[in-house]
Amino acid sequence: MRRNARALIAILLLVVGAGLALGFQTIEIGNVTRGGPTFLGLSLGLDLQGGSHLVYRAEPVSQSGGEPQPPSVEDMESLKRIIERRVNTSGLGEPIIQILGEDRLLIQLPGVGDPARAESIIGETARLEFKHRRVRAPRNLATEGIITDADVVSVTAEPIPDELLPPSAPADASGGATETPQAGSSEEAQAEEPPTPVIIVEFTPAGAAKFDEVLGRLDADFQEVIATANIRTFERQLQAGFIPSLKVTINGNELIDGVVPPPGISKLQGTNRYVFPYPQPAPPPPLEPDETPVAVQPDDLAAAQNKIGDGATVTFIEQPGRIDEDFGLGGDNLSRAYASLHATSDQPIINLEFDSLGTRLFGEKTTQIAGSPSDSIAIFLDDQELIAPVVRQPITTGTAIIEGGFTLERAQDISLLLEGGRLPFPITLLQRRSVDAILGADSLAKSVVAGGVGLALVFLFMTLYYRVPGLVASLALLIYTAIVLAIFKLMPVTLTLSGVAATILSVGMAVDANVLIFERMKDELRNGRTLIGAINIGFNRAWPAIRDSNVSTLITCAILYYFSNQLGTTIVQGFAATLAIGVMVSMFSAIVVSRTILRVIALTGLSRLLGAFVPTGASELPQQPTSAAVQRG
Repeated sequence: MRRNARALIAILLLVVGAGLALGFQTIEIGNVTRGGPTFLGLSLGLDLQGGSHLVYRAEPVSQSGGEPQPPSVEDMESLKRIIERRVNTSGLGEPIIQILGEDRLLIQLPGVGDPARAESIIGETARLEFKHRRVRAPRNLATEGIITDADVVSVTAEPIPDELLPPSAPADASGGATETPQAGSSEEAQAEEPPTPVIIVEFTPAGAAKFDEVLGRLDADFQEVIATANIRTFERQLQAGFIPSLKVTINGNELIDGVVPPPGISKLQGTNRYVFPYPQPAPPPPLEPDETPVAVQPDDLAAAQNKIGDGATVTFIEQPGRIDEDFGLGGDNLSRAYASLHATSDQPIINLEFDSLGTRLFGEKTTQIAGSPSDSIAIFLDDQELIAPVVRQPITTGTAIIEGGFTLERAQDISLLLEGGRLPFPITLLQRRSVDAILGADSLAKSVVAGGVGLALVFLFMTLYYRVPGLVASLALLIYTAIVLAIFKLMPVTLTLSGVAATILSVGMAVDANVLIFERMKDELRNGRTLIGAINIGFNRAWPAIRDSNVSTLITCAILYYFSNQLGTTIVQGFAATLAIGVMVSMFSAIVVSRTILRVIALTGLSRLLGAFVPTGASELPQQPTSAAVQRG
């Protein structure tokens, strides 16, 4: 009796604990918080709550200019931690993040109503860079007397010179001449196309020497920009004067101008003639956003010669552009980043605080360029310029601000990206799936109804057929349900539709264990055993079959979980995990809970009614000895 009392007290404590866990919507134990606004505070998956389902692939990166290497296991774990920290801090909820295979990451955001913002927070690498920007103003070479009209002999439009054309096709390998193209062939059609025009400017010997000096200076700046900057929008930056280049304006029959980088200018060997690309007319801009530009026929040689005419003059404007130099300060030197409002303008800003090395680097550079009208500190986030402020005075306190053109929410998101650490490598979005919250609520309601109906049918069958043991099994199943749901909430386990199906399946397996036990009990009672003896022997002899069937199910769950984790099949993975938990709790319910309750009942007066413990054939049971007969024996 003492052993039954201890077991019964332990079961009661478990039931009370499970009831408290499910009774409070949110549970806080130390720094651990469980629960939320969902059904019973359970962690619900996308199909029950709605939200976003994202799958990313980590792209290989090259180390020190070598071959791109795939991410390692440590890299993927670091990526998982960074994204989890970003999403948790952003207030989007707690993400469900799983590593799939070697280079894929599954991110589920239940209940997220703004998937676009979630993607921006997750996908940005947050690579912050500080660069020293040197800007030199454009110079009109004619106004400053460097190259004037006296240095230019002529300006003409001509076909591309032969020495600038690509090499012709090689001769036939046999040494013979190649076959003459037939009339109407593509080669003949190509030969009949009008030649592409170029502009040729001929200088005097003195003018050519000065022009070579200008080109050499621009080319040095151009190569420095190429070596120190990531130029993604070359044409736009070129037209804006950001790239070292030469603006050429020809005043002939029509005004023609264009911007040419140094590599676009060629000098013909042995002459003072320089070749410039002919700027083709740009199509007119569309009148409306949905309208397409009108097609413009490019100028041929005759049209170019007609526009330039005779006696055209040319003006050169040197555009040194800007050069961004890295001085060793980046996002790794940040100790803190947070958003706030500017004290005077009330505009959103990002406050930066540097570590000791960052404070020293930032202080040295701002001291060097303080007061310069042309030098500034350019700040880039993922190769996109945020701001390039002029430094008015040295900043040696290790703090800075970024402002300009973003909302407070965007400032908060950028701060989270910076403080959360940059991603160790770029990631690409492979799959995006959204589940509407209304569909999730409908699925949850139907799942609850299905589970309740299933339990009610099981209770009805067990009670009507097995009588008192069936009633005990029904009570044990209620305890099983409470314990399983409490485990799901406290671990926490993300419950999906497949998890609900697995939980209902484990209920059936728990009933199956009770059926084996009760049938063994019936056989023992018919063999003349006492009720308590039949209970003990029935449980002992049914245990090997229960153990083997449940262990085989657990092995199957492990196999399903492993392969679904490798293949990224999260539905199967959730089913396997939930079924495994349900099977283990069902074993406890059938072996411990049902056994303890039956033992307690066997010690009461109800034990004399043996017919209440077998489904049929109660009249065939031998009479149990009375307590007096047992004492005399």
